[in-house]
Amino acid sequence: MDAIKRAAAIAQDKHPRVKDQIITYGTAGFRTRADDLDHVMYRMGLLAVLASQSRKATIGVMITASHNPEEDNGVKLIDKLGEMMPLEWENYATQLVNTSDKGIPAVIKSIVEAEKIDLNVKAKVFIARDTRPSSLSLSQAVLQGVQALDGHPFDFGLLTTPQLHYMVCCENTNKNYGEPTEDGYFGKLAAAFLKLQTESGVKRAYSPKVNVDAANGVGASKARQLQNMLGSLLQLNISNDGTQGKLNYRCGADYVKVQQCAPDGLAIENGMRYASFDGDADRVVYFYLDNDNKFHLLDGDKIATLVAAYLQELVTGSGLNLNLGLVQTAYANGSSTNFLTQKMKVPVACVPTGVKYLHHKAQEFDIGVYFEANGHGTVRSLNIQYCKIYLYHLHTILEHFCKLQTVGDAISDLLLVETILAYRGWSAVDWDNMYTDLPNRQLKIKVKDRTVVQTTDAERRVTSPPGLQEEIDRLVSQYKNGRSFVRPSGTEDVVRVYAEAETQEYADRLACEVGQVVYDKAGGVGNKPSVS
Repeated sequence: MDAIKRAAAIAQDKHPRVKDQIITYGTAGFRTRADDLDHVMYRMGLLAVLASQSRKATIGVMITASHNPEEDNGVKLIDKLGEMMPLEWENYATQLVNTSDKGIPAVIKSIVEAEKIDLNVKAKVFIARDTRPSSLSLSQAVLQGVQALDGHPFDFGLLTTPQLHYMVCCENTNKNYGEPTEDGYFGKLAAAFLKLQTESGVKRAYSPKVNVDAANGVGASKARQLQNMLGSLLQLNISNDGTQGKLNYRCGADYVKVQQCAPDGLAIENGMRYASFDGDADRVVYFYLDNDNKFHLLDGDKIATLVAAYLQELVTGSGLNLNLGLVQTAYANGSSTNFLTQKMKVPVACVPTGVKYLHHKAQEFDIGVYFEANGHGTVRSLNIQYCKIYLYHLHTILEHFCKLQTVGDAISDLLLVETILAYRGWSAVDWDNMYTDLPNRQLKIKVKDRTVVQTTDAERRVTSPPGLQEEIDRLVSQYKNGRSFVRPSGTEDVVRVYAEAETQEYADRLACEVGQVVYDKAGGVGNKPSVS
């Protein structure tokens, strides 16, 4: 208990909670303005020690705000197999971060009692950060929190978020998943990719050149490290590498997905293949310009269908009776859902937005594929052990294929896509022609309090405020192939609007009209929404 008192004293002296504002641990952990996060980081260091002692395993702490602006930052804990922490630990995090400085001992003791934690167990915590200017000092606050409760911190410095997931998983599986080093990470991915290229073959029509928008984030240097191990089989041309532009500003996967245009910082050529990472490299989307200079987005839905079709072919060829399924969120384009269910006969499940929901549902299938439309996704299996598919009777190519997968990793997902394109001999145009997306538009509506909007049916319908869903239904009925839903953000006071329709003009108009209704009924602030 002396350590708990000491930890509280250090908090009050060096990392005080200076603002009386509530911050909630969500799917992405804590995320807000970097200036407000010092006490949060320190306390997450404390919580990581408790989690390590409770779960008798190494716990990860990642400092990142992913696709958020550079001025923001955030932090999340990584569980023992490189996955997200159980829900009760999200609640503990929220309690600990929002208590007063003097209330820290009581909250820690309540966690110790609830989890029956032996405080004599040695705690080990892996720490890593992205390239934001604030990340270094915030990582030091985490480190001090770990040390305050006599934990043992290991600072990996700059890593992508998926790399830290990988490190934690390796450490807690006695290296059965791989070596918990960057060399181990890159070596595993490169070996699987090169083996697949050899065993499955590369069609002549395939071009191994990919132009990568690294969002001016940590993915730039990591992709270059990988490139050194791939030789001429895959040539990555890295742009937006952080030497000139600002993190996630007019670039990166979120910008390309939401704005549906090419990022700044790239020299765009017709017919070339482009990929965009987000700031911490756990998302990837593709895009290209056709001969008429029209922009085409190949997002998480397109990646999911590409992967699912290839896996279905492998599973069918194996002769095994395996249940392959795909998990989507409401953001999935309606055309992708129709293509998968009607043409490919692949079962599709819809869950609320958030990796924890996708991940859990995917495990209900023998082989589950999940990709959010934003480009975050992976492949999972019930036959999984230590985060890798382990099917003894399936063709070895499937095992190599799944070795490329770590949870939500832009780099491994890029290798996954390139493996399949090489096997098919496809260009970006060929891939895009699998099916045609319905035009869609996303908007963010600023509101006083996002919690006034409540949803059901995997966030596809609104239950509060009264009358909002009825108005959305009325507007949707006026458009051919119309669909729209709204959901509150998990990290900021905005309500997100998604709409799709037969033409882009109609999708834009529907999104704007729904956004205006949200503004009126959910306490909008600032200017009413419009689509330029």
